[in-house]
Amino acid sequence: MRRGLLLPLLALSACMVGPDYKKPDPILSTEYKELQGWTIAQPQDATDRGDWWSVYRDPVLDALERQVEVSNQTVKQFEAQYRNAVALVQGAQANLFPVVGVNANVTRRSGFGGSGSTGANIINSTGIATNTTGNGVSGGGGSSGAPRNQYSLEGTADWTLDVWGAIRRQVESQVAGAQVSAADLANAKLSAQTTLATDYFDLRAEDSLEAILRNTVAAFERSLQIVQNQHAAGTVSEADVVTAQAQLEGARAQLVGVGVQRAQFEHAIAVLTGHPPADLTIPPAPLMLNVPVMPPGLPSTLLQRRPDIAAAERQMQQENELIGVQVAAYYPTISLSTLAGYVGSPLSQLFTTANRIWSLGASANETLFAGGARSSAVAAAQATYDQSVGNYRQVVLTALQQVEDQLSTLRILEQQARAEAIAVAAAQRAVDVTLNQYRAGTVA
Repeated sequence: MRRGLLLPLLALSACMVGPDYKKPDPILSTEYKELQGWTIAQPQDATDRGDWWSVYRDPVLDALERQVEVSNQTVKQFEAQYRNAVALVQGAQANLFPVVGVNANVTRRSGFGGSGSTGANIINSTGIATNTTGNGVSGGGGSSGAPRNQYSLEGTADWTLDVWGAIRRQVESQVAGAQVSAADLANAKLSAQTTLATDYFDLRAEDSLEAILRNTVAAFERSLQIVQNQHAAGTVSEADVVTAQAQLEGARAQLVGVGVQRAQFEHAIAVLTGHPPADLTIPPAPLMLNVPVMPPGLPSTLLQRRPDIAAAERQMQQENELIGVQVAAYYPTISLSTLAGYVGSPLSQLFTTANRIWSLGASANETLFAGGARSSAVAAAQATYDQSVGNYRQVVLTALQQVEDQLSTLRILEQQARAEAIAVAAAQRAVDVTLNQYRAGTVA
């Protein structure tokens, strides 16, 4: 009989109400302005990004980047958030199983009945409490008997059946949430590493600028000395001396200003590596001139590995599953409960057949009227899901924009670098010609 009751309930547990998740299509373009040969991305966000900064072959940068994963406090926050998300998954999974407990009690109570009569309520095999008497009920007296102890040891089990899939939807939502947290952690780590690399190269640019300005100051000092000598010889006016002095002092002011920017970059790097600014000093060094060449197809590969896109996609499934949780509220909650144990006295005779008790029960609860609360909860869950869809598509569009921006920047800066190289070469030739004329005595 009991098996015939349980089998239909267990069969119903295979049902899951609510929409199954299907990833919406992002807004994509079949053509790209800056690079040909792109393809639709195949997600690779779980791929280990490795020591991507090693392409720059800078040991100082390498040492700093390795401290990010260990000491960066923002990364630590996201790592703790991920561990919390994993714990929530385990908590949600626990709701799929019955809750089993044990109760042990000792009660001291006074005895009742005359002529040594005793009585006890025992739950029989049908689960209904009955009264049994020992030596019958005495018709006389009614006096109180001596106090005695009553002992009980009971095991309980309560199980809320996941008939409509609400718990499983919740588990799947928490799993997707943990994947969101994992992607957020990867994104935080990558963002900190990228920011550190940017600050490091900006710092090296300031070092190079400082070297240039030092050379400029030295050149203007020599120029001022020459002009002062010419003025002493009467070949130039005092205005020329003032002009040379102004050029020198302007260059000196620029040299001093370089230290402000460099200090700020150094402080930012210290914080990114989890150290107080006063604890980190980076010796000056020139900016590297050999920039690694971007391999063909790299932009599309990077898009496939972007953790922010993965997080936005996983968030959609997280919200989709919560729709099913709200839809399940329309259906009754079905629970099973059971109890088995021993109740009696004395303790030495507790575990006997006469003291054995057990019960098995089933319940179904359904809300008939809630003033539209359930339908509004479903509508809210659907709206939240639609919001996550919009966020996912916007993240993809932003990622495409950022890649296109960087590709166009690289292309334009490459052209500018070639033009600057031509200008530098022309200026160097002009210096050489002028110096040759000066040495020949044809110009001042």
